[in-house]
Amino acid sequence: MRQTLSAPRGMVSAPHHLAAQAGLAVLREGGNAIEAMVAAASTIAVVYPHMNSIGGDGFWLVSEQGKPPLAIDAGGRSAALASIGFYRARDCSAIPSRGPLAANTVAGAISGWQSALELSSRWGGRLPLARLLADARWYARNGAPVTRSQHVFTARFLEELAPQPGFSAQYLDHGSVPQPESLRRYPALANTLERLSAAGLDDFYRGELAASMAVELERVGSPLRRDDLARHRALQVQPLSVDLECGTLYNMTPPTQGLASLMILGIFERLGCEYADGFEHLHGIVESTKQAFLVRNRYLCDPDSMKVNPVEFLAPAALDRMAAAIDRNRARPWPEPAARGDTVWMGVCDSEGRMASYIQSVYWEFGSGVVLSDTGVTWQNRGSSFLLDASSHIGLAPGRKPFHTLSPAHARLRDGRMMVYGTMGGDGQPQTQAAVFSRYALFGKPLQQAVSAPRWLLGRTWGQESVTLKLEGRIDPQVVEALRRAGHDIEVLEDWSDSMGHAGAIVLHPNGLITGAADPRSDGSVAGC
Repeated sequence: MRQTLSAPRGMVSAPHHLAAQAGLAVLREGGNAIEAMVAAASTIAVVYPHMNSIGGDGFWLVSEQGKPPLAIDAGGRSAALASIGFYRARDCSAIPSRGPLAANTVAGAISGWQSALELSSRWGGRLPLARLLADARWYARNGAPVTRSQHVFTARFLEELAPQPGFSAQYLDHGSVPQPESLRRYPALANTLERLSAAGLDDFYRGELAASMAVELERVGSPLRRDDLARHRALQVQPLSVDLECGTLYNMTPPTQGLASLMILGIFERLGCEYADGFEHLHGIVESTKQAFLVRNRYLCDPDSMKVNPVEFLAPAALDRMAAAIDRNRARPWPEPAARGDTVWMGVCDSEGRMASYIQSVYWEFGSGVVLSDTGVTWQNRGSSFLLDASSHIGLAPGRKPFHTLSPAHARLRDGRMMVYGTMGGDGQPQTQAAVFSRYALFGKPLQQAVSAPRWLLGRTWGQESVTLKLEGRIDPQVVEALRRAGHDIEVLEDWSDSMGHAGAIVLHPNGLITGAADPRSDGSVAGC
């Protein structure tokens, strides 16, 4: 069993060890938390390609001691051509989940790096972009090891991915799935990273790189055009927050499900659970999740289109009402519609106590499956979550942001500790955040134990279609039976299930010590200095 790691100068937690090491190297060179995160984010986009890509979206929570945290929304909007009529004219009853028609939103992740680095410069950040992208360029040029996870999910979805433009050339060996521990080189992606290093990140949206990508996107059949890329900008926003007895929690604004993450913990606190991992803990968070998802599924979407103020659902009276609606002994009938996703969460803390909580995603594994062969960029399929229904709050319209499961988390505890934490995993993201935070901050479990301990999941997640209450096999059988008696539809998974996501956390203590944890379910690690 892994132990919580400690360090005095800085720490990185990532679901791939090479990304953690890339971020750590920047910290050792005097880089700050944002610079380290850009190094980790660019590296993980190369070495964990089924989970994320520079052709995906990203969301940041950035924290500086003594100042309110800042959020960066780097989610892309739908193409100007991406109308309901555009898809009806192509005989689509729904937006395809794979292929060029699924590649219908701008990839915003690079703009988030750009916005974060502008903030870094105000902190005195001094490392050049070429240095921050150096590890990513090296692995793309010289070879990145194929993980077991990449092998398994490439094989699982090979039938739908292999026919997509550019996929086989970049991710298969003469039509076969690469074996774990084999090396994959991505020369076109290496060239793209070199171009960004030399020309700057804005080139992705308004330079030669944007022009090249736009030509190929149109050629393969995507509705995206160069003007869509040129219009894109990341947004700096104030995060949502909720006050608990132990401190203040922060999460991302819509179009993400950050609201749901905060609601779950706000509702759960009102249930008065005293112990971790018993029936009251699991049942309480599952039922709090249902209350939060009722709100999420009905209202969360592009903030420009929302008809309610998300802050209203975090008011004490609203949380009181939702907690009162929970039966302490019986499960609420379920399911509600669920989501799916492929994502990475990473956290950094530097020597000045500045912290970054970051999510980067392509939605499903390998996103749309479309790889732009000229640039090596794998494009996301986030826009496939739109409905071809103009009356729906998540209905497709040109220039609209899709709903995101992405939700980087941050907490400031009343005893002076500061915490960044998060996970990948679709519907599982806010639930895993609640499990990790409640175990650590409410019940006093060691940080690594809070991440490693057996988890649960209501609904669908990465690679899963069923909407049962899934439990890892390591959960106490008496708790499992109690949940069944309470009316939960139980599905017991293996002891260490990828379905539970890849979580991580970093805590900065008042004395300056930094502790961190990474998920043994992932290929990741914590790296400290």
